Amino acid sequence: MKRNITWAAPLAFATAGFLIFLPTMKAVEVPADSEQVSKLLSDAKTMAFQLKEDASMMESFTRMNVSWEAHADAITVIKNHVNEMGKIETKLAAARPGAAPWQKTAIDRIAPFIDELGGYTSAVIEHLNANPRRLNTAEYKDYLEANVDYSADMAAVIADFVNYGKTKARFERLTDKLELPVSR
Repeated sequence: MKRNITWAAPLAFATAGFLIFLPTMKAVEVPADSEQVSKLLSDAKTMAFQLKEDASMMESFTRMNVSWEAHADAITVIKNHVNEMGKIETKLAAARPGAAPWQKTAIDRIAPFIDELGGYTSAVIEHLNANPRRLNTAEYKDYLEANVDYSADMAAVIADFVNYGKTKARFERLTDKLELPVSR
């Protein structure tokens, strides 16, 4: 019994001290989701999936007898999609200060994919310009596969963030509807 008394007193003082300072502690304010950023992420998701499909189609050309002109047309479409993603990224960067933390993370994760896709797309264009008749080289195929991989990964990451945002918004609506305490 003596053992219980020796630690009970300090515990009681600590608890009392915590309760005294509890009213002065403030909850951490989490910024609301930015509707603008959510819309831009949704636009990025649509463009990323289109880019993934186009990159996959172009990569499949290496297994068919397709003219270099078809390759050139396909890479032009891909280049336009990469440029469009760059424009969306610029808008996202401008909207970043008003974004929620999860949205800022999404913005930060998209940029490296766009940079890599831009580099590989430029490499494909340079290869086509220099060697329009050599479309079955390992180097060229590697560029096309890299475009497929980066565009697929980017589409998946953006889709995951968009889905997270929708799920979070639904959770918050249900929390309000059910009048549940907010646990942030």
